[in-house]
Amino acid sequence: MKIIYSVVLMALAFYSCKTPQIIETDSSNIIEITAPEETNTETKTEIRKVVPAVSFSKSKDVGDIITFLASDELKGREAGSEGIEKAANYIEAIFQKNGIKPYFEFYKDSISNFNKPAYNVVGVLEGNDAKLKNEVVIIGAHYDHIGQLAPQDGDAIANGANDNASGTTTVLEMARYFASTKTNKRTIIFALFTAEEKGLLGSKDLAERLKEDNIDLYTMLNFEMVGVALQDKDYFMYVTGYENSNMAEVANAYSGENLIGFLPSAKQMNLFKRSDNYAFHTAFNVPSQTFCTFDFTNFDHYHKVGDEAAKMDFDHMATVVNKSIPMVSGIINAATKEIKYNN
Repeated sequence: MKIIYSVVLMALAFYSCKTPQIIETDSSNIIEITAPEETNTETKTEIRKVVPAVSFSKSKDVGDIITFLASDELKGREAGSEGIEKAANYIEAIFQKNGIKPYFEFYKDSISNFNKPAYNVVGVLEGNDAKLKNEVVIIGAHYDHIGQLAPQDGDAIANGANDNASGTTTVLEMARYFASTKTNKRTIIFALFTAEEKGLLGSKDLAERLKEDNIDLYTMLNFEMVGVALQDKDYFMYVTGYENSNMAEVANAYSGENLIGFLPSAKQMNLFKRSDNYAFHTAFNVPSQTFCTFDFTNFDHYHKVGDEAAKMDFDHMATVVNKSIPMVSGIINAATKEIKYNN
């Protein structure tokens, strides 16, 4: 996550495709929302069902991915480096294995606003609804990190496990899920961004390209630093820009729990503008927000050499995927664009 540092101080084998296990919910898992009719004084009741929970991603699944992405072999995945090239090839192969097609001619899409060769990796899964497939949901995360630092106890590699191999892993697992189930009515673009740590450059480049393509973007869901669990919170994840939209309300309705909450320090630090969601907000002015479980108090290795895969909670990461799938499924398959910015 690209954040002003002084503010922060304050505060390989690919896995095989699996058939997702669906945990059925009973008919009591229904949320009723009443809203006034525009044409009369009666009320209309909208029935929004909780999307069934899933047990799809396992700790080994996420562990295999993040262990490679945060390995010393990749030398911190700095944009334009040989290490991040290996990460891009790895992501590309996962897309290929799971039948995710390249959005452009190739999966690796060169960005034009950086002084070294660097690539976003962009895949697409077409929606299965004749009408809704013309609308797009982007699920994204940055896969770059900061490379190497001054050695500490002989270690100079800032592996970037939490930041942001964890978010990349989440996106890849959701790509695997939707590719295997093909339950998405809207089209999904899975985007892994480069050069976030250089100033959100990869997402800026892609947002401009997609704007030129005139896509009908509904929403952009970004995942950032989800490798460790929040502590002493009554919600599981927070979303940046919480107060800007009804994203959390809609997400929690589909999840059937208090999945997404408000983190006051995220507003104080203006994290809404510090990750890759912001480029899509700027280009499209549609709800574009970041989901996160790192709050600067629950992990001590932000932008340090200690941000390694061994310090990640793989069970938590699998839970992030499994709890996100119902939320994302509800959003992707809703009959209308429910998520809106607040006036």
